Amino acid sequence: MTFGVIVFPGSNCDHDAYHAAKHVFGQEARFIWHQDETVGDVDAVIVPGGFSYGDYLRSGAVARFSPVMQDVVRFANEGGLVLGICNGFQILCEAGLLPGTLMRNDNLRFRCNHATLRVENNQTPFTHLMDKGQVVSFPIAHGEGRYFADGDVLDELRDNDQIVFRYATETGDITKDANPNGSIDNIAGIVNRDGNVLGLMPHPERCVESLLGGGDDGALVFRSLIEHTATVAA
Repeated sequence: MTFGVIVFPGSNCDHDAYHAAKHVFGQEARFIWHQDETVGDVDAVIVPGGFSYGDYLRSGAVARFSPVMQDVVRFANEGGLVLGICNGFQILCEAGLLPGTLMRNDNLRFRCNHATLRVENNQTPFTHLMDKGQVVSFPIAHGEGRYFADGDVLDELRDNDQIVFRYATETGDITKDANPNGSIDNIAGIVNRDGNVLGLMPHPERCVESLLGGGDDGALVFRSLIEHTATVAA
């Protein structure tokens, strides 16, 4: 499998994503510069975390207009797998690939810690090796991670099973205290209607090696993608 990792000015999680794909899971990986006009021959695109363009205007608003994003949209609309992590989630929302928006955390503070999530949908290319209702732990690091969508969009997300992760307690309860940023309905990650584009605020690429501490639950996302791609290609 070949991963393409987009690099914007200000990206700081691009190397983490590359390391996970290339060195931890032994897949092909390449960096894609934001001024490139094509993602090239890849099986999945990762739009990584960081502070693209210094988060000017609002997170992801400028990066959305980078030349490569036009081809990311084309790639996604043709069924290509796209994973947006943290700032990448913000960019995908700005680009119209995912509904809703990400706003300032309700406490107006940057949150950097581990968050526990409950898997709401395990029927996606990104989560099929997980169990529905499983609790996983991913790091978070964001100041604008509060997901918001209006009532009609929220109803569609629920009706179409597009909510993939919710912030939860260690026992899987969806509570206000488990929500680190005030996201509506405790939403931590969603997919598009076709299920090939996932955006989430927590960082699976930062927890793929138990040696580093903090567990390796993020490996499930990468292994799910790798196995899905191999199955489709078979």
